[in-house]
Amino acid sequence: MTPLEVKLISSRNLCLFTRSRFHERDVEKHLSCFNNLLIFASWVAINLTPSPLIAMNRCSSFITIPIINNYKKKTFFFNHFLTHYNYNPLFSPTFHQSRRFSTSGCSTFMEVVKAIASNGLSHENVALKADDKSYGYSHLVSSAWRISLMLSSHDQKTVDGTTENKSLNGARIGVVAKPSAEFVAGVLAIWLSGGVAVPLALSYPEAELLHVMTDSDVSMILSTEDHSEIMQKVAAQTAAQFSLIPVVPSNDVNDGVLQKEIQFSNIVKGDDPALILYTSGTTGKPKGVVHTHNSILAQVKTLATAWEYTSNDCFLHCLPLHHVHGLFNALFAPLYAGSMVEFMPKFSVRGIWQKWRESYPKDGTKRNDATTVFTGVPTMYSRLIQGYEAMDPDLQAASASAGSQLRLMMSGSSALPLPVMQQWEAITGHRLLERYGMTEFVMAISNPLKGIRKGGTVGKPFPGVQVKILADNDGNEGVGELCVKSPSLFKEYWKRPEVTKESFIEGGYFKTGDAVKVDEDGYYVILGRTNADIMKVGGYKLSALEIEAILLEHPAVSECCVLGLPDKTYGEAVTAIIVPNMEIKKVREKDLKPAITLDELSSWAKQKLAPYKLPTRLFLWDSLPRNAMGKVNKKELKTTLAAEEQ
Repeated sequence: MTPLEVKLISSRNLCLFTRSRFHERDVEKHLSCFNNLLIFASWVAINLTPSPLIAMNRCSSFITIPIINNYKKKTFFFNHFLTHYNYNPLFSPTFHQSRRFSTSGCSTFMEVVKAIASNGLSHENVALKADDKSYGYSHLVSSAWRISLMLSSHDQKTVDGTTENKSLNGARIGVVAKPSAEFVAGVLAIWLSGGVAVPLALSYPEAELLHVMTDSDVSMILSTEDHSEIMQKVAAQTAAQFSLIPVVPSNDVNDGVLQKEIQFSNIVKGDDPALILYTSGTTGKPKGVVHTHNSILAQVKTLATAWEYTSNDCFLHCLPLHHVHGLFNALFAPLYAGSMVEFMPKFSVRGIWQKWRESYPKDGTKRNDATTVFTGVPTMYSRLIQGYEAMDPDLQAASASAGSQLRLMMSGSSALPLPVMQQWEAITGHRLLERYGMTEFVMAISNPLKGIRKGGTVGKPFPGVQVKILADNDGNEGVGELCVKSPSLFKEYWKRPEVTKESFIEGGYFKTGDAVKVDEDGYYVILGRTNADIMKVGGYKLSALEIEAILLEHPAVSECCVLGLPDKTYGEAVTAIIVPNMEIKKVREKDLKPAITLDELSSWAKQKLAPYKLPTRLFLWDSLPRNAMGKVNKKELKTTLAAEEQ
């Protein structure tokens, strides 16, 4: 096939092909960026299509469309074109709107890895940055290949309890590493070998770590050098083997592994288990949630499309990697889209503001590795606001200006207080995008990327996600338990068939355990966990989250947790645990007064809350006990406080 000259292209007929989605003048403008029709047409097809698979099919359909007058009898085979010219529009330097990696008919996340590997040598993109080093996609894949060979050389316990080599055949492999290239390469290696990755939290106490390892029947632990001592000790208490994750070479090191050496096994099927994540345990003992290759791929496609992740994006990542927020929203989906992820090993208020100021200097320029997307939990934004307020005016101006230039900021993992959303918008101009997810299905509902983002809501279901609300038996109209059916839904709770069965209703809908209502615009409002955030007070069903949102508006309240404690008269008493504002606390302490009293709080709140929703008990604490994702274990807290009152 001979490359076609731009002058032979009929922009009129090309416009007909795009069904008037581009005006002729737009086509003429874009043609200067492409050296032949097929390149431009593939760019058009992908940019007009939300799904990369549909885009590939659309490109392949060129064989039936006579686009150019001088070539009506020619047929244009897209796949032949790619092979003949060794061209992939997703990696072209002129393809500035590239969406995501894909291969036709892919059913596992490894197909995405395969696409990355096949293009990594000729079109090197930076995938990760960590500890001031950059790592390309091909470096990650070749390192994963080496690790997979190591894994395959060991006898591992497979999913049916037998031992085999070569393929891991469903063996569970624990991964312990700080956010790093080694962590990513380790997970990819496990999948390359047909195994199931079990990320282990660095924050787990030893007892919980042992619970996760023994419950998931981990047969090997992959760890980095800095965690080797403790993990060898833990491994010795189980039947698990221990192995170090080899260091992943950065971009300034010659990798030495040719792409042709990497062979992708066909043994992994879409419905095979790929990942076990353990629930946070806020409503009971942590359960192993099994995700398949299909559910992982479905979710990263959904997120990359809904939030328009592209290869132009750079994510600043400071979230744990044993939770769906840090794994899917901020890592897997960006890698799927060809984005760069910069790891910040530990959340740092000063470090984040500094990174944003460096990304967007005062002179109006933008660094090549500038942060474009940030996603965090509400407590992170609260602390960033506190850090901002402590800056001098010049630094505040520079920080606010830099923050305003990011493309997208999101919040999740726990409810976003309205005052935090409003303060953040006042500082940066960003109205935080709040969404809703769980370990069992990752993300299902989201406020829109483009459109109205309503405070106090989590938006509407993603395309392809179906929801039902189980009616409240107590007669609260419009309120009930949210049930979700989604392509990203988990396969099962590990070794808990009865619990798995009880968690679903007819039609394959998963019972979330969250009480919700839908507002007049169709936006979903999360009222809280049915067994932790819903209180029964004197015949009323109250949402702890609703009361928390109001109390957080009080100037003396920095953090707040509301729960119901046993009460002989009303069943439960509305109890507020408050972390006072430090400045107000210092002023009040000079007069030998508490930061706030129950009478003061109730007097203020009665203007905003019904009488039966007012707190009748108050605790002032220095901090709230939160897990790695900023959640308070209310069930455990209620048990502790109730025992203390007896």
